Amino acid sequence: MRPEYTPIKRTLTMRLTSFAAALCIAAAALLPPLARAGEGHDHGGAAPAVTGPALPRFAAVSETFELVGVVNGKQITLYLDRAADNTPVTDAQIELEIAGVKHKAEKHEDTFEIVLPANPEPGVMPITATVMAGPDTDLLAGELDVHEEAHADDGGHAHSWREYAGWAAGAVAALVVLIVIRRRVAANRQSRVGAAA
Repeated sequence: MRPEYTPIKRTLTMRLTSFAAALCIAAAALLPPLARAGEGHDHGGAAPAVTGPALPRFAAVSETFELVGVVNGKQITLYLDRAADNTPVTDAQIELEIAGVKHKAEKHEDTFEIVLPANPEPGVMPITATVMAGPDTDLLAGELDVHEEAHADDGGHAHSWREYAGWAAGAVAALVVLIVIRRRVAANRQSRVGAAA
């Protein structure tokens, strides 16, 4: 025999169920979205690229040249372009002065490279570049800002507040659903006990 619910109990149950559903929807909205690939969009067997902090870089510009340097440990890769039209300059001599120490760059295809004796210390260092390309000679200045590397044992992935909010909303929704189920079971028991008496 199915127990009869009073209109108040039905309304309360419907409201609690609606509240629990709304909390579940809010939790799903706050959690990070899943990436979905469309048809014809296949990554194959390629492993995803590992991203990390951007490499330190500097720029030095004059009316004639634009020089960009990318620091990767002890190695500095230099990209030299003409300022007027951004065409790469591949035949030049570059001498770089970093914090008072001079280094001569070696040509590698369309870039230039310098290998430092040690990794640059964290901080801001002045950079001066002497560039000689054909009849043009120029002096460029810039700054290199090197930050301390993050430690590998910092825990890896940091969680955003949205993830925590999503987890909290999901936990509250689960708790509300459990309370609704418990109340229904208790109401069924009371109606059975009342019917038996």
